[in-house]
Amino acid sequence: MNVPVLFEELTAANGMRLGVATLNAPQTLNGLSLEMVELLSARLEEWAQDPGVALVALQGAGDKAFCAGGDLHGLYRSMKENEGKGPWGNAYARRFFEQEYRLDYRIHTYPKPVLCWGHGIVMGGGIGLMMGASHRVVSESSRLAMPEVTIGLFPDVGGSWLLNRMPGRTGMFLALTGAQMNTSDAFFAGLADFRLNHQDWPRLLESLREQPWAGQAASAEQGGIAPRSINDGLLRRALAALEPQTPLEPGHLRQHSFLINSLCSGNRLDDIYDELAALRNHDDPWLARAANTMLAGSPGSVRLAFALQQRLRLRSLDDVFRAEYVAALACAAHGDFAEGIRALLIDKDKKPRWNPATLEDASDAWVQKFFDEPWPEDEPHPLADLGRQGR
Repeated sequence: MNVPVLFEELTAANGMRLGVATLNAPQTLNGLSLEMVELLSARLEEWAQDPGVALVALQGAGDKAFCAGGDLHGLYRSMKENEGKGPWGNAYARRFFEQEYRLDYRIHTYPKPVLCWGHGIVMGGGIGLMMGASHRVVSESSRLAMPEVTIGLFPDVGGSWLLNRMPGRTGMFLALTGAQMNTSDAFFAGLADFRLNHQDWPRLLESLREQPWAGQAASAEQGGIAPRSINDGLLRRALAALEPQTPLEPGHLRQHSFLINSLCSGNRLDDIYDELAALRNHDDPWLARAANTMLAGSPGSVRLAFALQQRLRLRSLDDVFRAEYVAALACAAHGDFAEGIRALLIDKDKKPRWNPATLEDASDAWVQKFFDEPWPEDEPHPLADLGRQGR
């Protein structure tokens, strides 16, 4: 039986250990299932409490992807089995989104360095895992995106927080169009900290075994410096030593950032939508593809992604996860999520029948139901404790 997540501990020269977690579903581009989330969460908690573990590394099996998204097949089955039961009636979706968001938040607040190898495709749920890591590394073939508009969802896993912190209005553009970023644009957008050539990843792991990692009791020997600071610095230097010297050319997102900021600068989605739609025949294929992806995507997802970014602009990360949890359950109940998955992965006709079918029908009043908490009034939010736990 295939084990969905592989765990390994590498022992450094001074006896400290490095925890390595490998998403092991290359046949689905390491799509993140509930089982994978639960296995990762449990092991990360063990490693966080283990004074002999200096850092954690996350990687994906195979050469094509770190993680291309979430377990859409599992979510689709749960949506079909629970049709008509409302947002709170799908127990699988409730558990999946709660555990996934908890894992993502845990990575953001992890007490030790987290090294994420974002090689190949990194999308959706993969972005959620990667963006909270302390040391995010991309390769020459990295392709990053949040293309949820194409499946009737929205950029979740903290995307409403992340996209609001990108330069100018580029985050809004990426949410509405699902446009892909290359290695260069990953740096421009604030999604990457380092880069390595794919062939150098094994060399990096080997070099990490030679570092004098600090343990929890080492601060006195290190002049009172906290072990976390020491280990962050050691990891940073190891990455910098292998970073390619060839300069990166500006990616499409950066090249067109002035135009994107201009087109997405308004506060009315209808105006922004029309401006972006006008790019569908643009001479630059990247811009044309972005516009056509938006036009073919779910109008409801476009409206929801816009509303989330507008409403959560100044909210904390834990608040964003709580709001996205409510919206995700609503998508699983009465949004276009099931239809988007059907058209892309089940029947594969690529002809989704969106409802609402136009942006005009997906109005400000229509989108409100994605913000209404669905659980009984006397129950707390399932993610109420995020942000209140000790690190």
